[in-house]
Amino acid sequence: MKHRHFIIHKPYGYMSQFVCELKKKKLLGELHDFPAGTMSIGRLDEKSEGLLLLTTDGKVSELVRRKTVEKEYYAQVDGLMTDEAVQQMQEGVTIGLEGGHYETLPCKAFRLEEDPGFAPRTRKIRDDRHGPTSWVSITVSEGKYRQVRKMTAAVGFPTLRLVRVRVGDVYLGDLQPGGVIEVEKFDIPVPEPEFIASQ
Repeated sequence: MKHRHFIIHKPYGYMSQFVCELKKKKLLGELHDFPAGTMSIGRLDEKSEGLLLLTTDGKVSELVRRKTVEKEYYAQVDGLMTDEAVQQMQEGVTIGLEGGHYETLPCKAFRLEEDPGFAPRTRKIRDDRHGPTSWVSITVSEGKYRQVRKMTAAVGFPTLRLVRVRVGDVYLGDLQPGGVIEVEKFDIPVPEPEFIASQ
């Protein structure tokens, strides 16, 4: 059987799954007629948007979920993100996780000088009268529960909107919310084999 692979732009309000016991939840199967056995590689929570990779191949899923594969997010935050806050995230911050606290690994982060121009979200972010917002790019290789949201909150800038724009070398590009593209394979860097010293 030939496996199939898809790139989708998960819209706000959709679950990153095909089956859910909770009623009235929007699921990925509503976006496209995917073949049986299709699974999402990693997840975006219901309120997050952007790039999601789907495949029928479990081995490809394992490859993409490796910690060596970068995931880049654009976060719209409450307030004007400062240089100090960006540096804190770059160096690692303490976030709360079930069972205790976690120190995030160093990551790439920088402010976006312009609004990235995403299509308006189906649910309005908030009224502009509540103050300014700004956008920041955050690239991580780990994926703790709601990690990016917790990172921006930890430095004093809660996330209002979160969009994943890249996984490895696969980019969201101009794909609009709900859009689906079938591809032959994912452009994911394969790590070099570890050097084994001779005994």
